[in-house]
Amino acid sequence: MTTATKPKGLSTSAMIASFADPGQRTKSAPFGHALAALAEQDERIVGLTADLGKYTDMHIFAQAHPERFFQMGMSEQLLFGAAAGMAELGLVPFASTYSVFAARRAYDFIALDIAEPNLNVNVVGGLPGLTTGYGPSHQATEDMAIFRGLPNLTIVDPCDALDIAQSVPQLAAHDGPTYLRLLRGKVPAVLDEYDYTFELGKAKVLRGGADVVLVSSGLMTMRALQAADALAAHKVDVAVVHSPTIKPFDAETVLAELDTPRLAFTLENHTVVGGLFSATADAAAQRGLGKRIVPIALPDEFLDAGALPTLHERYGLSKDRIVAKVLAELG
Repeated sequence: MTTATKPKGLSTSAMIASFADPGQRTKSAPFGHALAALAEQDERIVGLTADLGKYTDMHIFAQAHPERFFQMGMSEQLLFGAAAGMAELGLVPFASTYSVFAARRAYDFIALDIAEPNLNVNVVGGLPGLTTGYGPSHQATEDMAIFRGLPNLTIVDPCDALDIAQSVPQLAAHDGPTYLRLLRGKVPAVLDEYDYTFELGKAKVLRGGADVVLVSSGLMTMRALQAADALAAHKVDVAVVHSPTIKPFDAETVLAELDTPRLAFTLENHTVVGGLFSATADAAAQRGLGKRIVPIALPDEFLDAGALPTLHERYGLSKDRIVAKVLAELG
């Protein structure tokens, strides 16, 4: 029997929720700082959390605006019910908890108290997808699938610190409820190296490429860009399209990039069921685009607990696994 050698750099604690690579540029708590800055300009902004201020970067807002911060305790249904009441009175609430608790535990309250009356409540979900090693109780691998079917709800899956910071004022200004898949703590800074600005409801082509097109959202856009650089060494020219808004989906931009002879992939930090791949395939089918699209996503199963680098490698989200998948499909 042979013992597999653990790849270098894949050892870390399951408690660490950062996916930044060693030495990568990061910005601390971009959501908290953006919300605090927005509140300086808009007195309607309020922040709420269900005992997770520090772990959703809401503590930054609380320190800057203590009179507009509400700690609701470990009661997510109360959190969103209270946020709905505040929105009815003309305030603009940002209510934070972990994505699993919003999508699973408080869904009925978000649906009937917030989405049905189309209130401007901004649901902020920490630990989306595989951004924690705590196992199925905390890994929100199916949150977009749950929320995509909810009328009136806008869903945003940001890539990095720039995406988050630029999305906050647009979410606040949006007429209706939103759900933000929050990346917290030391968040990688990636998109400032490209000619990119976040626009709610819009996908953006970050780089062109003649051989392969990668349509991605969330942290997987960072991985897509890394994979594109690595694939260049194999003489594979890769385009990357970032789709931070999952609903409403920017079918025009994405399908324009897919309607070519290039091999097409979707990449997402979410189960293969009901997220970016499903939104892309739905749009392609409705347009009559007879195009094979290869998903790179989490499997339709409950995932293991463990260290994030190990889990990303195991479930195919690492740069090396993406490169290997693309090369295998190219034959």
